[in-house]
Amino acid sequence: MPGARGAGKIQRPIRAVAYIILSIFFLDQLSKIFLDKLTREGSSIPVLEGVFYISRVHNTGAAFGIFKGFPCLFVIIGVFAVITIGVILARKIYSLTTVEVVGVSFLLGGTLGNLADRLRLGYVVDFLDFRVWPVFNIADSFITVGAILLVLGLFSGHKKIK
Repeated sequence: MPGARGAGKIQRPIRAVAYIILSIFFLDQLSKIFLDKLTREGSSIPVLEGVFYISRVHNTGAAFGIFKGFPCLFVIIGVFAVITIGVILARKIYSLTTVEVVGVSFLLGGTLGNLADRLRLGYVVDFLDFRVWPVFNIADSFITVGAILLVLGLFSGHKKIK
């Protein structure tokens, strides 16, 4: 039955994308649960003295703590972003390159991680501190890498997903 085999091929990229998104989400949330057991807000643990610290920060604003004091706004923006990215991914998965799909998946996984914090806690937990850059978290890292991959994918000549 050719149709049955074709249906399996269609599901593979969707399943892979779901695994990527859920892995990022759970990695982010597990890191914050572990951090919660280890630290309190405002604490800082040197990992590599002078270079890298685990510093717990509760961020009620946007990236790098800008626009603090508008938590509801960022929940609305987060929900809108998740829906928009999800719809784009669902509708365009087969017209995007592999790099673009991974980039969008990273964006969605990271956005879900930070949105879960905002909904559950009212703020985002940041903890990766290199002292030359504002404190960030795993979700932020995936959002940044996802955006870079998406831009690279848009300007590259990679093949579309089949």
